[in-house]
Amino acid sequence: MRQRNGAFTLIEIAIAVSIMLLLLLLAVPSMSGVLADRRLHRSLDSFNKLVREAQERSLAERRAYLIVWQKDRVLLRPEVLQKKDSATPAAVIKLARGEAFTLSLPAAMTEHPAAEWIFWPTGTCEPAVVRFKGASGSWTANYSALTGQAEVANYAAR
Repeated sequence: MRQRNGAFTLIEIAIAVSIMLLLLLLAVPSMSGVLADRRLHRSLDSFNKLVREAQERSLAERRAYLIVWQKDRVLLRPEVLQKKDSATPAAVIKLARGEAFTLSLPAAMTEHPAAEWIFWPTGTCEPAVVRFKGASGSWTANYSALTGQAEVANYAAR
């Protein structure tokens, strides 16, 4: 009579490896979706942080602050520099390749206003619609004039 060792056969190992590969192939696309959603959420959080900082600085210093759109970044700076101020922005969001923030001011008096969003010394601001588009997806947020709070109208991760 033949005695069997407690080892696995080559066929059993091959079946186990193929099942693990199948599970891995199913998990990778969902994992990349989770990572894209995190990057997209991080972009929304960083912009909301910039808005809160603009509001807080305008109230604390009792002067107007601007969020300014530039080619490769969005920055926060005072509307008018005082003697004690440096020319460096108070806060900056740098854009990666393929990312873009766009600003729309529905209450603006001109058809094509400057790419600046003002926060007055009272902490209030113009109503604004901000859109983000990047490799991880896109979102659109409507910002209230009185509170500066965002209402996310569109959020789509890739």
